[in-house]
Amino acid sequence: MTVLALSVVHRRRVPVVALGTCLLSFTAFWLAQRAAQVSMIDLMVYRAEGATVRAGGDLYALRATAAQLPTTYPPFAALLFTPLTLPGAEVLRALATAGNLALLVVFVRQSLLLVGERRGTAVWWTAAVAVWCEPVWTTLRYGQINLLLAVLVLWDLSRREGARWAGVGIGLAAAVKLTPALFVVFLLATGAVAYVRRGPGGPWLRHARGAVAAFAGATGLAAAVLPYDSWRFWSAMVFRAGRVGHAEETANQALRGVLARLLHSPDPGGWWLAVAVVAAGAGLAVAVVAELRGRRPWAVCAVAVTALLVSPVSWSHHWVWCVPLTLLLGSRAYRAGAVATSVVFCSYALWWVPHGPHRPELRQGGAELTLSALYALTGCAFLAVTARRERTGGTDARTEEDVRRVVRGVRVKPSRTNRTV
Repeated sequence: MTVLALSVVHRRRVPVVALGTCLLSFTAFWLAQRAAQVSMIDLMVYRAEGATVRAGGDLYALRATAAQLPTTYPPFAALLFTPLTLPGAEVLRALATAGNLALLVVFVRQSLLLVGERRGTAVWWTAAVAVWCEPVWTTLRYGQINLLLAVLVLWDLSRREGARWAGVGIGLAAAVKLTPALFVVFLLATGAVAYVRRGPGGPWLRHARGAVAAFAGATGLAAAVLPYDSWRFWSAMVFRAGRVGHAEETANQALRGVLARLLHSPDPGGWWLAVAVVAAGAGLAVAVVAELRGRRPWAVCAVAVTALLVSPVSWSHHWVWCVPLTLLLGSRAYRAGAVATSVVFCSYALWWVPHGPHRPELRQGGAELTLSALYALTGCAFLAVTARRERTGGTDARTEEDVRRVVRGVRVKPSRTNRTV
């Protein structure tokens, strides 16, 4: 009886300890951000965009904050930013930090469900650590929306087959920021390949249609409210990648940034286009094969990584997808890869190289080039691992059927083959 009582107490204490550790980590994080006097500069740009919409100003002529940053997102995003003008700047910063911390917990929960892990304590332990990785730290430092977009995408892809709102999350995320649109291409490609193989391509095609409809609806709403700004964005601004920032900046962890630093040129030109096309094709092919074999966790992470690699600019904080990527590797017997990935994203190593307004990135060489390309190299390595698994027919420690059942809310009994994370 004593042993049984102690066991019950232990089971009750573990969740409390996990939650307490997470709250303690979040509190330390909040204090560290306040001590660093973070400006949350991107949040202030969003606020300025919302104010411009309310005032009826020229959205794409806007230059916000002391850094004179321009508007770079589609007009629909600016519509969503209008409520940010209601609270004062300091209150807004506090609300944004609290909101992003809550989104991190949701994102971690969705990532764990994606890889087949249902234990509630895993959410708190993982979130307590994930908040300190560089992409998440920088997301909160700038007041960015990366976690919100990732949550929308994962929520959409974790829904039951044929769910009523399938595609809405991806469509809205793409309407706010174009990069998630690659998930629509992935769904279309998967459905098309399944159809050609005389399989049921309908589920993926219906999901893609839902995403396109949501994107079109949001974009159409923005065009109705902001016709001039919508015309300017879709006819001109969408093609001006230079508005976002310098390609060679160390923070740019897309292939375009890596090539700019490697070639010592602010514009890698045709080289980037050729590499991006090859990377997009290879990444999507790997993702489609994984999806058709029932390995959605690998497919989702492959699409996310591919989108980050081929985007003209993928700032380091865009790589919050390192969270599900690391969890996936760790839960599939790639523990060395999971540790290496954690080190890459928690070491802040890309900031060890010279960087700043005088563009020292254009003079990098040797080890500096490697350090400033760590995220892109990790992404490429992940795609290579996924491609090798699909080519060799590798199996997971946790079966994909178990993963699908977990995502759908069916309890899976732990066994020796699926007791991983």
